[in-house]
Amino acid sequence: MTSKPTDQTTLAVKSASFAPAGPLTGRITVPGDKSISHRSLILSALAIGKSEITGLLEGEDVLATAAALRAMGARIEKNDTSWTVHGIGVGGLMQPESAIDLGNSGTSVRLLMGLVASHDISVTFTGDASLSKRPMGRVIDPLSDMGADFTTRTSSDGKACLPLTVRGLCPAIPIEYRLPVASAQVKSAILLAGLNTPGITQVIEPVPTRDHSETMLKGFGADISVEIDKDGNRIISLVGEAELAPQTITVPGDPSSAAFPVVAALLVPGSDIVVENVGINPTRAGLFTVLQQMGGNLRFENQRTVGGEPVADIHVKHSKLTGIDVPADIAPSMIDEFPVLFVAAGLAEGKTTTSGLSELRVKESDRLSQMAEGLSLLGVNITEKEDGLVITGSDGKPLTGSANEIAVKTALDHRIAMSFAVAGLITETGVMIDDMSPTETSFPGFTDLLAALQCSAK
Repeated sequence: MTSKPTDQTTLAVKSASFAPAGPLTGRITVPGDKSISHRSLILSALAIGKSEITGLLEGEDVLATAAALRAMGARIEKNDTSWTVHGIGVGGLMQPESAIDLGNSGTSVRLLMGLVASHDISVTFTGDASLSKRPMGRVIDPLSDMGADFTTRTSSDGKACLPLTVRGLCPAIPIEYRLPVASAQVKSAILLAGLNTPGITQVIEPVPTRDHSETMLKGFGADISVEIDKDGNRIISLVGEAELAPQTITVPGDPSSAAFPVVAALLVPGSDIVVENVGINPTRAGLFTVLQQMGGNLRFENQRTVGGEPVADIHVKHSKLTGIDVPADIAPSMIDEFPVLFVAAGLAEGKTTTSGLSELRVKESDRLSQMAEGLSLLGVNITEKEDGLVITGSDGKPLTGSANEIAVKTALDHRIAMSFAVAGLITETGVMIDDMSPTETSFPGFTDLLAALQCSAK
């Protein structure tokens, strides 16, 4: 397995080609859950005392959160097999000496905006070219209602983007906020701001999103409750000026990372793999449900609960998939997994239709356009809509692949890169990908894992 720089002046850029290399077999683990890793660090930093975290995802995004928390006063140390966080308590954040660079991590900046919003400090956040294009308005709006003040760069289309300065207010103003768009990051930012805000901060969630923040806040001792009203809305109420207790946390494997070997095993003939210790929280497991509905031979084994989160080993065998209409209401439980689902749909029998996915246009890239462009290059019959894709699959026949001189473009998006790496395993000639370096943000060692499953990237 080799990869080579495509630009001698930018050695971090690594193009690579991925080609068929026989069945995938074996038992593997994937990196720790990214969402839980971010929140483990943040809540541990707000606790009074020492927390221990094992299984933390050591990708660039999570490490950016750790560095930001250090800059604001927390002591975070890497041990042989775990991480130790010496918390400074809710309300204890300190003024950083300089701007905080969060690289490519949208989760980091949005959660930390909430954290800073109710502290009497001023923090400037910067990021790489990709993160600097992502709109921040949906987080700014509720945090402004709580009294925080923001200065941002305005993009050419009028969106509030990085660099961004947050000037927090202490005491902040508790609010009741109804999420206009399903977003776990916006919900979490408001709840983090609410921790240091007197009174009750309330978030109304018409469509359920991943609930790691609520679960972990309760585990750390916050006074938080969740109720369902007569209209089916989730009403999340948090009592502010909280005192959090340190915890011992085990981070399960990330279902968003498990998605790539799972789909690869479903598509590559003769494959039979087990992905161990994967989080299967219902607010995150939508992809596995959809793949089963498409006919995927995928089952959960050794189901258990670890640190309040449901966990299982996922046993996957090669399967003949059939296209389906994917319900729009399942999108929040698999929003990051749609790129690799599109690859699965490209090999299925018949038509797969998706909708309600406008959120994918404001991720690390416009994931609808990027996947439509790349899959079309590989010979997939695809129609791009404003809020989804319609894909007519090849009925298991290998895709055409891309010549080495015509690389699939990732737009610096880790999930686009990994999705097309999976696609390369079921093509006639392999797939050249322009840059695999973004995978380090969420899945360090991704290409090594494919090698362990007897695949090749050459």
